[in-house]
Amino acid sequence: MAALMPVAEALARVLDGATPLPAEAASLNDAHGRVLAADLAARRTQPPDDVSAMDGYAARAEDVAKLPATLKVIGEVAAGHPFDGKVGPGQAARIFTGGVVPPGADTIVIQENTIRDGDTVTVTEGKAPKGRHIRVAGLDFKPGSVLLTKGTRLSARDLALAAAMNHPTVPVHRAPRVAVLATGDELVMPGTEPGFGEIVYSNGYATMALARGDGCTVIDLGIVKDRLDDTVAAVRRAREAGADLLVTSGGASVGDYDLVQKALAAEGLALSFWKVALRPGRPMMHGRLGSMHVLGLPGNPVSAFVCAVLFLVPLIRRLAGRADVEPRIESAVLGCDLPENDERADYLRATLTDGPDGPVATPFSQQDSSMLVPLAKAGCLLVREPHDPAARAGSRCSILKLAL
Repeated sequence: MAALMPVAEALARVLDGATPLPAEAASLNDAHGRVLAADLAARRTQPPDDVSAMDGYAARAEDVAKLPATLKVIGEVAAGHPFDGKVGPGQAARIFTGGVVPPGADTIVIQENTIRDGDTVTVTEGKAPKGRHIRVAGLDFKPGSVLLTKGTRLSARDLALAAAMNHPTVPVHRAPRVAVLATGDELVMPGTEPGFGEIVYSNGYATMALARGDGCTVIDLGIVKDRLDDTVAAVRRAREAGADLLVTSGGASVGDYDLVQKALAAEGLALSFWKVALRPGRPMMHGRLGSMHVLGLPGNPVSAFVCAVLFLVPLIRRLAGRADVEPRIESAVLGCDLPENDERADYLRATLTDGPDGPVATPFSQQDSSMLVPLAKAGCLLVREPHDPAARAGSRCSILKLAL
């Protein structure tokens, strides 16, 4: 019997040869969370002119060096409405935030420090040296400045910057197209009354949600019965739809009714592995079918979810061009005693609560891979490496937090 593949080696094989998908232009409204495929340089100066940072009066610093100082108001400047004239000695222009500082003026006197009387204004207090409350042209950026670099995953703040840089679209890696397929004569759709020996299909909904949560386009291939021709046809539909990644659920083992491997082999699958030293999730498969990546998840719902978190999500992120690919393992306090582990890595569903020394992870007493209630209630997966020794409550442990 072949040795089971360690989780780390399996993940390395899944990611091997997976490169970011080609670039495409995405509108700013569609680019959130996407990864830049090229550097992005500013196309303009920001601000384009010297502008006021406050409401008040644009004046000459030398005219307000001694207070009180009375000035003649010769005009008004609002954002988007520059003043045509020039501020000369003893003059001022009413100005509002964002207004272009008129020629001749070199300071802004805030309105709170003035008294207006018709066409004159008296500066009564406060200092207004040269440059006060003026945002000089190019304060934020200038044309040609590379402000967002290739590989950046675009946040809401990044999109605001890209817009200010005058980019209506940005070059980003194409979002992966993920086809999801379930197999099994026993499966029926939610809302159906299951017959004797049937169960309600659930795996794909978690898988598709994980894929959509990372920005993927999802192709739902539904449920296929345990017939080789039907399974082959479903695989072909995934290829015809241009899927970058096919995710199957169930049927990845070698039983008489486990036809996924047979169907994929008939289509030319280059198999990488199909057994991992993992609990839950031992019968997991990975390979390539031409340019399409293939992940065969186990049929048990918890096994399928754990494998999707450990292998599917990292693969999706690599294809999307992200740098934060591998699951983030964190430290916590163990909430109960645990026995010595065996030869498989264990990912135990656990609650996560606050404690005086940090988060406390307490695994559920029942870890059967068919039980979805503990999975839904879990805040994390408690990670135990193969052959970990027995651990006492209060000791440190490793966890993988579960997102909403």
